[in-house]
Amino acid sequence: MAFARNQWYVTAYSNEVGRDLLARTVLGEPLVLYRTESGEAVALADRCVHRRYPLSESRLDGDTIVCGYHGFTYDQTGTCVFVPGQQRIPRTARVAAYPVVEQDSLIWVWIGDRDRADPTTIPRAPWLDDPRYTVVRGMAPLNARYSLLVDNLMDLSHETYLHGGYIGTPEVANTPITTEVDEERGIVYVSRHMDDAECPPFYAKSTGIQGRITRWQDIEFHPPCLYLLHSRIAPQGVYPPAEGEDSDAFHAEIVYAITPSTENTTYDFWAVARDFAIDDESVSEYLHQSNHTVVMQDVTALNILEQVIASEPDKYQELSINIDTGGLAARRLIARMVEAGTVGAPR
Repeated sequence: MAFARNQWYVTAYSNEVGRDLLARTVLGEPLVLYRTESGEAVALADRCVHRRYPLSESRLDGDTIVCGYHGFTYDQTGTCVFVPGQQRIPRTARVAAYPVVEQDSLIWVWIGDRDRADPTTIPRAPWLDDPRYTVVRGMAPLNARYSLLVDNLMDLSHETYLHGGYIGTPEVANTPITTEVDEERGIVYVSRHMDDAECPPFYAKSTGIQGRITRWQDIEFHPPCLYLLHSRIAPQGVYPPAEGEDSDAFHAEIVYAITPSTENTTYDFWAVARDFAIDDESVSEYLHQSNHTVVMQDVTALNILEQVIASEPDKYQELSINIDTGGLAARRLIARMVEAGTVGAPR
């Protein structure tokens, strides 16, 4: 599988990176992450140049990593500053250091050409670091290729069948979608507005709404990594006012960072930010448990699908229908990013 390398990818949550060494693999590149004593996040290649021992299995000494095998020591730029048994440090004794940006409680890493790493192109998920919202989050590794999770999230009709009893209701599958693509900015929008829908347990138990609801799902996908689902829940017939805040509705900003680890493994970073019951810990516990269950249902299904794809003949022809327009648009934009990275063209 070809990756879009000249792009930013989420590699961790901010609270995962500290003074303990953290190993992650992004686009097939093993990384070690840590914070300096001043709090700056660092990402280095996770292989000592001497005998390839993982630096994530080593130790920090101040802001340097001391290899746990033979003691080669690297600073936060990846430069080797100590070699045991000799004064001279070989000129090639360095490991790659990757550009890192910490934003919206996410750690973004750039794997591609350093001179093309522009932090202003990183999409935002401001709700994850906004005191007006309460957030539950997690990360689930998949033994499945990245594209399967993109397809999964771009077509939410599967909620009806895979996630019944949590977030799925008949209306999700039966309501047509609208799809728009901003070609210039490279964003895919998919909307499903349900004006009279059953309230799934995920929202009934967290909002307290009884009876039918107006349920809106507005997807905003920023290839290759960030997926935003703007979820609006209100009693049936309650719509946003022409002006002012939409105070009669409940809003959940659901964020997925979809990061390829290897050709057949993926990191599924997920978070649910809400603007209701923000101080109610029982709601947080319920939403965390429920969304974790939903994510693991996806993980199980996609891991099975990965095995099916791996065993099928080449050039198997799948069928696509109207609900796949968002996913097909996402595939096209990602393919364009891969091609741009291959030929050195600008994003």
